[in-house]
Amino acid sequence: MSDPEVSVVIPVYNEEDVLEALFSRLYPALDALGRRYEIVFVNDGSRDRSPAMLREQYQRRPEVTRVVLFNGNFGQHMAIMAGFEYCRGARVVTLDADLQNPPEEIGNLLAKMDEGHDYVGSIRRRRQDVAWRRWASKAMNRLRERLTHIKMTDQGCMLRAYSRDIVDALKASREVSTYIPALAYSYAQNPAEVEVAHEGGRRASRNTRSTSSSA
Repeated sequence: MSDPEVSVVIPVYNEEDVLEALFSRLYPALDALGRRYEIVFVNDGSRDRSPAMLREQYQRRPEVTRVVLFNGNFGQHMAIMAGFEYCRGARVVTLDADLQNPPEEIGNLLAKMDEGHDYVGSIRRRRQDVAWRRWASKAMNRLRERLTHIKMTDQGCMLRAYSRDIVDALKASREVSTYIPALAYSYAQNPAEVEVAHEGGRRASRNTRSTSSSA
């Protein structure tokens, strides 16, 4: 297969409750775009059925599905960076597995890139989180802004699109501590943001990662 136009990188950690719903929406959403694509799932040491479900999905759609398996839980940052190492697309989109952001929104980010932007962040519209989570997110945004000196409207949203040049720069930096979107923003020539829907995730209870999220 020739190199895809779009790679979607998705870290997976104990997501068995939501993976089938993700598959049922993600693949049709990407098929509808009419662009060559691949999906790179990075299993971050899941202890549930997630690896088996990813294998089954690969067997269903091997032409567009790739799976990277970690032998332990190394955190979201390392999972995203591993996805960047293996993806081949001219544009790379990161997406959380838990459907907090609808995969149908990917087309909106790509359309913004069509306007000449090399980095497109997202702003969650009408957030469905409980009040304390929204407050915590705002506090984290302010803290990251002070640390990075970069102002992004919604630093906690995983749904983002990067040009190949920026992904290559991120890989070359070998950075393991800097917040990925902030580092990418610093490399961007023409960044932009778009509003996206927010669904609050589909699982009744969230699994706690053994390391902090940073992608």
